[in-house]
Amino acid sequence: MSALLLKIRKAREKNLEVGGFSFTIRRPTDVEAQRLQGDNNVPELLGFVVGWDKVREIDVLANGDAHPLAFDAAVCREWLSDRPDLLQPLVTAIVEAYLAHRADLKEHEKN
Repeated sequence: MSALLLKIRKAREKNLEVGGFSFTIRRPTDVEAQRLQGDNNVPELLGFVVGWDKVREIDVLANGDAHPLAFDAAVCREWLSDRPDLLQPLVTAIVEAYLAHRADLKEHEKN
């Protein structure tokens, strides 16, 4: 992946504290948002959680160790799919980030 592409994606990222954990979410692009329209888009929205901090194996797995976990997208999806207390605020933040982006674009078009 090119350095410029990584910078573009990084510019759409935001850190969010939820349930004592720190998650990194990425705002969907306009094209991605078009794909997400519909009633059951939560599984796809999980793909916009792109990092975490303060997550330990024991948080994800009841019999796990207390060591910190490196971010793994598949593990994150599985874990959050069974944690509505964490999932809902993350999904809401992703949607709100996109809506704020759209509002900014509309305001820019007026000028």
